[in-house]
Amino acid sequence: MTGLLLAALTPGLLTSPAQAQGDPVTFTVGYTNEVDSFNPFLGIEAESYEMWSLMYDSLTNYSMEDMSPTPGLATEWESSKDGLTWTFTLRDDVTWSDGEPLTAQDVAYTYGRIIDGGPEKAVWGAYLTDATSATATDDTTLVLELDRPSALLPLLPIPIVPEHVWKDVSEDEVKSFANEPKDGEPIVGSGAFRLVEGTAGGPTYRFEANPDYWGGAPHIDEVVFRVYKSEDAAAQALIKGEIDLVTEINALQVASLQGREGIDAHNGDSPGFDEIAFNTGSIDVDTGEPMGDPNPAVLDPDFRWALNFAIDREEIVEKAYQGAGTPGDTIIPPAYGNFRWEPPEEDAATYDPERAAQLLDEAGYTVGGDGFRTLPNGDPIGKLRLYARSDSQSSIDVMEYFQEWLADVDIDSEVKTYESSKLSDIILAGEFDAFEWGWFVEPDPSSMLRYMTCDELGSWSDSWYCNEDYDALYDQQLTEQDDEARADQVKQMQEMLYYDAPYLVTAYSAVGEAWRSDRFACLRAQPDPGGVFVQQYGVYNYLNVRPAAEADECAGEEGVTQLAASTEGGDGGGTSTGVMVGIGVAVVVVLAVGGLVLMRRRGTAGERE
Repeated sequence: MTGLLLAALTPGLLTSPAQAQGDPVTFTVGYTNEVDSFNPFLGIEAESYEMWSLMYDSLTNYSMEDMSPTPGLATEWESSKDGLTWTFTLRDDVTWSDGEPLTAQDVAYTYGRIIDGGPEKAVWGAYLTDATSATATDDTTLVLELDRPSALLPLLPIPIVPEHVWKDVSEDEVKSFANEPKDGEPIVGSGAFRLVEGTAGGPTYRFEANPDYWGGAPHIDEVVFRVYKSEDAAAQALIKGEIDLVTEINALQVASLQGREGIDAHNGDSPGFDEIAFNTGSIDVDTGEPMGDPNPAVLDPDFRWALNFAIDREEIVEKAYQGAGTPGDTIIPPAYGNFRWEPPEEDAATYDPERAAQLLDEAGYTVGGDGFRTLPNGDPIGKLRLYARSDSQSSIDVMEYFQEWLADVDIDSEVKTYESSKLSDIILAGEFDAFEWGWFVEPDPSSMLRYMTCDELGSWSDSWYCNEDYDALYDQQLTEQDDEARADQVKQMQEMLYYDAPYLVTAYSAVGEAWRSDRFACLRAQPDPGGVFVQQYGVYNYLNVRPAAEADECAGEEGVTQLAASTEGGDGGGTSTGVMVGIGVAVVVVLAVGGLVLMRRRGTAGERE
C-alpha cells in the first residue's frame, strides 16, 4: 500500500499518454482476476460474464436506472393468459460478425441446448426451468412454451450463440470448448465487440469494436482488459496511464486516488454480499454417501447459528473493508428491499460473544478441561479449518478476525490461504470446515436461492446445504404470479437460511473504481445513481464511453462522468456528476418483482462451483 500512496503523490508518475492521431482509440480496463472461460455455457466468474456481454446479445437487457428488463434482440413480447406461452418478436437487422443473419432460429437453438439439460443448463437453467420448447415460427418470432407459469419472464439475459458455429460442438465437447480466437480469426458473435485475442486465465484480452452493431457503433475502436496480480499493481498502472479504468480496488486506494490530477475515483454500490460459509454436509452426489472431511461441529445448524453472534461485523467493515460497506445479515442485500427479509430485533446479527457462548453451551458444546469446547459427545472439536483466498486481502483479514473471535468463545481454529482456483477444488471435494467468499446479486433472487437447493449439490452449491422444506418453497416461488405472495415466499427462504446458517453473511461491500478522467468521459453508473461503471449488466458504458476529443458530446449531462478540467496551477482532480458514492452508503433501488438473479462469484480465478 505504501508504494501506491507514494506513487499517487508523486507528480512525475502521474502521466496521461495521449494516443497518436490515427491510432485506434483503445479503452483499457484493469482487473485483478482472470476470465475463467469465454464459453458462455461454462464460466462462472463476473469477469467472464463481462466478456460474454461484449461478444453476444440476449433477448432482453437491463435498464441502467433500476435493472428492470428492457428490449435487446427482442423488441417486444407477450404472454398468453395462462402464462404458458410467451411470444418474442426479434429485430430483423441483426447479423453475426461473419455476415450471416441472426434469426429466431439461433435463439431457439441456444435455448434448446439449455432446455435439453446438458452442461449448458448449469449456468442458464434458472431462466428456463419450466420451459418445454423454444420454436422459431419465422425469422423474427420465437415462441417459448412452458409447463408452468414463470415468475422470471420476460427477463432472458442468456447469450445467444450462432447455430452455424455451435452445431459442430457436441454436448460432450462443450464441457471443454474454449471458444477462443484461433489462427487470427475472431470469435463469431453479434455483440458490440469481437474477441480477437485472449485465452482464459491469461493476462490480456482484446476486443475490436463491431462497426455494424445494430445498437450503434461504439465510440472507441478497442477494449483491452489487463489482469494484475494485486490491487496495488492495478492502481499504479492507472496512475502511470497504462490503463484507463481499474475496478475492485479497496477504499484506501480509492481515497489515495481521489483528487489526483486526471483521475477520479469512487466506491460504487455493490449488489452483493460476502459470507463465511460452512461445510454443512458434503456428499458423493452419485451414492449419497458422506464425502470429504468436515468437522462434525460445522454439520450442526445449532453450532453454526451460535457463531452468528461471535462475529463483529462492524469491525469487518471498518478494518477489512476500510469502511467501504455495511454490516450484512441475509443473502438479499438492502438494495433489493422488496425481496429482503429483515431478521427480528432479538435475533439481529449483532456482536454478542456472551450469547454465542450461551448458545454453544445449550447445544452441548461445553468447555473441556483443556479450555476448548467439546462436541456434544464429549470428544474434542479440534481445530476448525478456516480457508481464505490468497488473492484477496479482505478475505484473509476476515478469517484472521474470525479466528480471534472463535478463540474468545473457546474454539480453536487455524487460517490457511489458497488461490481461488485451488479453493474451488477443495470446496467441491468437501475438504473444508469454513471459507470466506462472496456473491454478486441481480434484482431477482431466483438463481442465488437456487444455489442453496439440494439439486445444486456438487454443482453451484458451495456449502453443501440441503433442506427439502426450503426446496419446496423455492419451487413455489418460481411459478408464483402474485408479486406479494412470491416476495413472502422468498422471505421465508431467507429466514430458513438465516437460522440454519450455511452462510454467515458478513458484509455488503462497495466496489472501488478509478478512471482516467483526463482521457475518457461519458461513463454512467448502474444502478444510476450510485452504482458501478464496469461489471454491469449490459454493455452501456462500452458503447457510450468517449475519448477526450469527443467528451463534449456528454458535457453537462447529469449522471455521467465528465472530462477532467485543466489542473494547471490548480489543486488537481477530475470531475464527475452524480456518481460519487459515500463510503458505507447503501443505495436502495425500487424494483419490480419478477426479474432474475444470476449471482456471479467475485474475485476468483478457477472453476468455483
